Amino acid sequence: MFVVGNFLRALAGILNWALWAYIWILVARAVISWVSPDPYNPIVQFLVRSTEPVLRPVRRLLPLPGGIDFSPLVVILGLVFLQQFLVPSLLDLAWRLK
Repeated sequence: MFVVGNFLRALAGILNWALWAYIWILVARAVISWVSPDPYNPIVQFLVRSTEPVLRPVRRLLPLPGGIDFSPLVVILGLVFLQQFLVPSLLDLAWRLK
């Protein structure tokens, strides 16, 4: 069972890293939305392509009060919840299987 425990511990570490990376990508997307970026810039295109599939459904559900887009904040809060709930749960399960 120690192999499954080690696998879950590694999976929790990778998931934690991936969630943090995506949070920073969302923050970068929110920051560039405050200026008018060049839509042909490869970095801007990457940020839009990597975040739009997650932000679009949240935008549909949330009304835009005063034209302010709160969808990045909602998605970041959801990712932090996953990070605080799922990663420790995987680590705890991995510890129990060792």
